[in-house]
Amino acid sequence: MGTTAEQKEQVVSAAIREISHIATLPEITLKIIDLVEDPKSTAQDLNKVISNDPALCSRILKVVNSSFYGLPGQIGSINRAIVMLGLNAVKNIAIAASLAKLFRGGDLTPDFSARNLWNHANQVAAASKMIADHLKLGLGDEAFLAGLIHDLGLMVEMQFDRNALIEVFQALGPGPDGAPLSDMLAVEESVFGADHQDFGLALCKKWKFPDTFQRVTGFHHRPLDLAAENRTITTIVYVADRMAGVLDGGFRLDLPSLEISAEVLDAIKLTREGVNSIAENLEEMASSLGGEE
Repeated sequence: MGTTAEQKEQVVSAAIREISHIATLPEITLKIIDLVEDPKSTAQDLNKVISNDPALCSRILKVVNSSFYGLPGQIGSINRAIVMLGLNAVKNIAIAASLAKLFRGGDLTPDFSARNLWNHANQVAAASKMIADHLKLGLGDEAFLAGLIHDLGLMVEMQFDRNALIEVFQALGPGPDGAPLSDMLAVEESVFGADHQDFGLALCKKWKFPDTFQRVTGFHHRPLDLAAENRTITTIVYVADRMAGVLDGGFRLDLPSLEISAEVLDAIKLTREGVNSIAENLEEMASSLGGEE
């Protein structure tokens, strides 16, 4: 018998309450987000906050100087990085550095570790930005962060009940080609009473993330269920998720198939040729971001 909406709500609420002491963004990250959301903020304001955290400074400079951004020469200061990339991109790198700390916990099963999931998050973030840039949507930074957080619900499950998540993964396989033996969303529903989209959406609500990111975590397996005017970023992440599924060191147990339907591609006006062109550079770009904490 399926879970009722009310039962699902109770399960998800209990999980978010239980992990609230773990799943918090550091104070400096919240300050950075507030600054960037404030139209009166300047690059200098952001520089002051970030400069107080040497580890964050070093992470931002590493990413800024990676081939992913393709900037000329080495960028040696945070102020220069902000000027070159803009406040939004630097904010996203800061959030990425903070989120990396949540993706810990070692190997759950021989086929899954939080490290795999973090690698996959970086791969999907890279692919999402590349798709948005290819389509000239002006949404590259937003798409990057959306790709990075799309599977946050899996980390909620891991923090909430490791044994239940192990049970899910054991039921999934993987099969000989790396694909799961069962539909992960259905298995999660039977074990937890909800799937990782439900948990991810709830965590983003708790963190007061914008609606765009709530939709990404909650609908990245079914973007066409969203209203046409609200589905662009989520659809991009859906495509990026499948493109990243072929890369090594990532995660694809929630993807029985890597096939991207024509209907999905049409929703964002992306051609098969465009997909192939992005795929040619994806592995190098994703690896240059570095998944380490």
